[in-house]
Amino acid sequence: MSTPFYVSPQQAMADRAEYARKGIARGRSLVVLQYTDGIVFVGENPSRALHKFSEIYDRIGFAAAGKYNEYENLRIGGVRYADLRGYTYDRDDVTARGLANVYAQTLGTIFSSSGEKPYEVELVVAEVGDDASGDQIYRLPHDGSIVDEHGSVAVGGNAEQISSYLDQRHEDAMTLAQALRLAVNALSRDTNGSEREIPAERLEVAVLDRTRPQRRKFKRIVGTRLSRLLEEGAGGTSPSAASSSAAAAEEDEELDLPELPGDDGPSDSGSQN
Repeated sequence: MSTPFYVSPQQAMADRAEYARKGIARGRSLVVLQYTDGIVFVGENPSRALHKFSEIYDRIGFAAAGKYNEYENLRIGGVRYADLRGYTYDRDDVTARGLANVYAQTLGTIFSSSGEKPYEVELVVAEVGDDASGDQIYRLPHDGSIVDEHGSVAVGGNAEQISSYLDQRHEDAMTLAQALRLAVNALSRDTNGSEREIPAERLEVAVLDRTRPQRRKFKRIVGTRLSRLLEEGAGGTSPSAASSSAAAAEEDEELDLPELPGDDGPSDSGSQN
């Protein structure tokens, strides 16, 4: 009879953590930044069907890097939790902190279970407040821990290098165009120090805009509106001209339809996104 191979609990957990980190690093990076009027989500994503960013509830947004089918299941669970809590109690009882705690319990249970592999995902849950002091950003790594972030956060890919770049340049009083340009500059930096151009059509951008009159603060920025913001952030358009262009493109912004749990694409995809 052969002797079973023994692995210490510390080594087993270290191996699981390394496995999850490598899976997350294969995904493209994304950043979440605070700006004057809210929170902006920016990521490189050539897919039109598989979204990195989604709305969870009125003031709450969700961002994820890693394996798509795993974080899509978590997103759907978060939408159901928020809808049930808001219906049972009150819409104001649905908070990013409560949602982050739910995700932390789920990820922690999966990570510590020997019966299944850890999730190869890293999440960001953000809530926009009535003013900048009320904004909340929580980062949730693969092991279920919760990190309370302020200002900016990067996950996936070369997140450490991007975070260092953002920490040196981010300011709370930035406009949306300035924050967007900073995010794109950070994402365009390769690990070897070189820079590359990321065209607007390869970007996925969404915001939680506290100035929206609607109860729902989440909206996607696409097409002409995105291109004009990038030009303004690069200094190619004067603020007055940019504001006029933004007003002309307002129709594009308001075409967002309510997102349902299954509207982001096929949930059986296992690709790193």
